[in-house]
Amino acid sequence: MTDSELLDTRIWIDGCFDFAHHGHAGAMLQARQHGDELYVGVHSDEDILYNKGPVVMKLQERLIAVEGCRWCTKVIPNAPYVTDPQVLNDYHCKFVVHGDDITTDANGFDCYQTMKDLGRFIVVKRTPNISTTDLVGRMLTYSKQHHLQSLKSTNLQNHQLLNDESLVKFKSYSTSSDGLSDGVAVFYYTSDDGKLHELIKPNEKQWNRSPNIYFIDGGFDLFNPGHITALRNLKSKASQTNSLILVGLNDDLEVNLNKGLNYPIMNLFERSLCVLQSKYIDGIIIGSPYKPTLNFLNLIPNKTIIKVFHGPTDEVNDPYTEIKQHDGLFEQLENHPFSNITTEVIVKRVLDNRLEYEERQKRKGWKSEHEKLLEANEKLKDEE
Repeated sequence: MTDSELLDTRIWIDGCFDFAHHGHAGAMLQARQHGDELYVGVHSDEDILYNKGPVVMKLQERLIAVEGCRWCTKVIPNAPYVTDPQVLNDYHCKFVVHGDDITTDANGFDCYQTMKDLGRFIVVKRTPNISTTDLVGRMLTYSKQHHLQSLKSTNLQNHQLLNDESLVKFKSYSTSSDGLSDGVAVFYYTSDDGKLHELIKPNEKQWNRSPNIYFIDGGFDLFNPGHITALRNLKSKASQTNSLILVGLNDDLEVNLNKGLNYPIMNLFERSLCVLQSKYIDGIIIGSPYKPTLNFLNLIPNKTIIKVFHGPTDEVNDPYTEIKQHDGLFEQLENHPFSNITTEVIVKRVLDNRLEYEERQKRKGWKSEHEKLLEANEKLKDEE
């Protein structure tokens, strides 16, 4: 294929995307900003096992997660673990994007060296302090150090969710499908005074296209195909009444009080970014109350929540008791092919295969040291 047949504006990115988190989304966002289309290659279970270790999420589950990202144009299954320029040529993609860390194959070779040599490699900044390996580590150690305090009117000035760095993240992850212009709305709720605050303004045209809202809330921990498919189905349902989709995320304390152990595995900031990148939503509320009330539902300016959705709950104290007293307001989510995938199911997969994942953690440790050495050598070459 000649260079003239390759499209500068059709960008390629690839990876494992094992229980896709906001770090993956951040890479896709930056990649999308380099072009008009983003093609995302997803490695097979077998390739990941050989080069990295066992997957937590199977290929079909990982495809659902990647396809649900607002900045993904097309998802390509079974992309080679070592990026092959011929595969990019087949999809007319000139450039591949990857983070500023080196990824190696089973033999310790840079997976992107060929693309670098061809001048078809673009570096973006890797999202710090998050990886699939980090999340598996939290499950194995039962750590709760990542949890954040609840948002209250008395702690807003010093809260991690509202510092400058977090605001930049919320602004970028709320962008539309081009990764640049205004997109979805971001609100946060302070539980002590019952007030709703606007954090990120949405695209006015999109937000004002309807006065009606379908509301769904929960923990959305380890944002997974169960959550994503439910949101996709809800988006389809909402389109019939031209309604917006607003997602409420419960804070870490409330999730932990109701789930126990060290849940949520991802803190409120991480969970908010995971939901925020979804192409099936129009806005989120950070710190949404575990038991929504009519007063809470009436806080959204110039909007009416006409439906509240949630999956089946077996809790003794049903958090939707007040909502269910109003005919037609509450509706239970319908089952779908991924309804059985929950945060607890994912954690069980890890714990049931604890030895394999602990070995993966050790292997990752060795690979990290080797990859750091390759990065240092690459920097030295650049400086020469």
